[in-house]
Amino acid sequence: MTKWSTNAWSTITPIYDKILLHPFITELMEGTLPKEKFSFYIQQDALYLATFGRVLSGIASKLTDANHVQDFLEFSSGTIMVERELHKTFLTTFDVASSIEKSPACTLYTNYLEAQLATKPLEVAIAAVLPCFWIYKEVGDYILANQTKAENPYQEWINTYGGEAFAESVRKAIEITNVIASQATEQQQAEMTKAFTMASKMEWLFWDSAYQLESWKI
Repeated sequence: MTKWSTNAWSTITPIYDKILLHPFITELMEGTLPKEKFSFYIQQDALYLATFGRVLSGIASKLTDANHVQDFLEFSSGTIMVERELHKTFLTTFDVASSIEKSPACTLYTNYLEAQLATKPLEVAIAAVLPCFWIYKEVGDYILANQTKAENPYQEWINTYGGEAFAESVRKAIEITNVIASQATEQQQAEMTKAFTMASKMEWLFWDSAYQLESWKI
C-alpha cells in the first residue's frame, strides 16, 4: 500500500516548486537576499517557533505510543532549541531588535496550527505540522546541492536545514505520520492531506511575507 506521505507530497509538489522559485529562496541561495528581509524572516520565525514548539508538545500529550511521545517531546525541545540558537546568532549578527509583533502571515500560520491541535483529531494536527519539518529539509538540501558561491552570509542557516541532524528529525516525523495515517480511514487521511496542503501553502506565504516585509495595514 502506498504510504500516506508519498501521496501527500505529490499533492503539494506544485506548491513546493513555487517555493523553490520564490525570490526569497533564490536570493538566499545566492547570498544576495537583502539583510533587512532575512532579518524580518528571522524575527518572525522566532515568534512562529514559540507557537510551533507548544503545538508539538500538545501533540505529544495526545499520542499513545511511548516512542512517538518521546520523539515529539524531543522535536519540541531539542530541535526547536537548536533552531532558536541559530536565530539568536543571526539576530545578534544583524543587530535586529528582539521585540516585534507577529506579521499577518505569521499570525495566520500560528493560529492555524493551534486550531488544528485544539479542534481537529490528532492525525490532522500531526499532518499540519509536518510541512515545517519536511519542506525545510527539502529546501535546505536543494540549496546545498545548487548553490554556487563559496561565501554566503546565510550559510549557517542553510547548513542547519540541509544537515544530517535535522534530516533525522524529519525522517522520524514522516514515519510517525505514516503510522498514524495507516490507522486512519480514507476520509481521515483526506483530512490529513488537506491540512498538510494548507500548511504547505502557509510555508510559501511565510517566506513571501518576509520578502515583502509585510506589515499590518491598520
